[in-house]
Amino acid sequence: MAIRAGVRLSARILIVDDHLAARTTIRSLLDWHSFQVCGDAKSGKEAIEKVIELKPDIVLLDINMPVMNGIQTAYEMRRISPSTKIVFFTVHDSPQLVSAMRVFSNDFVSKSAAGTELIPTLNRLAGITGGKPPNRSTKSPRAAA
Repeated sequence: MAIRAGVRLSARILIVDDHLAARTTIRSLLDWHSFQVCGDAKSGKEAIEKVIELKPDIVLLDINMPVMNGIQTAYEMRRISPSTKIVFFTVHDSPQLVSAMRVFSNDFVSKSAAGTELIPTLNRLAGITGGKPPNRSTKSPRAAA
């Protein structure tokens, strides 16, 4: 995140989802809220290449993708760019998957709750005030397994 002429610019975000409609919708939402979308990717492999190239502050990452799923992609991203924040964005919320997501990400947002949780979550991770804390279970990842 940069500051220019006293104005704080929002975090640079990479959107990763194998569905074009999802990427387009998310980009529109983020643009509306003045986030800087630095790129998008339709696969885990492409996402890793873009993390190296674009150096985003935050990656919004779908779990269910062909070839390399979101968990595998997040593992590789952590290895190559440990400071990049990862938010899983998924329809899946089983306790086992939530545990795995917590290990490899900074947060997660259910696609069904995107309208109320996505922007506050990204604001919080970007350090922008006004983002409410997530409404999540306080169980540790081990307790959810």
